Amino acid sequence: MFAARALTRSGLPGIIARRGASAVQRRSNQTVPRLGTQAEMEAEAVAQLRARVRRQKEIMDATQHSETEEIAEMWKWIKISFIVAAPVCVLSVLKDLLFVPHAHRPHGPLPDYMDIQVKEFPWECETCALFDLECWKKCRAEQAAEAV
Repeated sequence: MFAARALTRSGLPGIIARRGASAVQRRSNQTVPRLGTQAEMEAEAVAQLRARVRRQKEIMDATQHSETEEIAEMWKWIKISFIVAAPVCVLSVLKDLLFVPHAHRPHGPLPDYMDIQVKEFPWECETCALFDLECWKKCRAEQAAEAV
């Protein structure tokens, strides 16, 4: 990067102007065909694609692995993943079951700041929560006493 900056400061634009812009080839990740006739642009795009395919073939030839070796390596890492993941999952479940206290509602009456009821419930005992069985027993006993 520093060398490129040094070249641009030292007169690379002058060299480009003397040689012509077509003589210098810039490299990038995405190469767009130069402007020209449609046939020239198509030919350049085809040449770029052929160069990419050629490079991929070189990379594939450089790796000395067969397909069966690749599949064996894949299965090895799948087995390693299961060997590592299964004990981790089992140990995390055991830790949660044995060591982490579960947050349940405390037994007994709630403190005043937690027992705020803005409106009545829509069932026969308006002050009782749906699954508060002790409150339901008291409410029904009060209703039976009032009815007598």
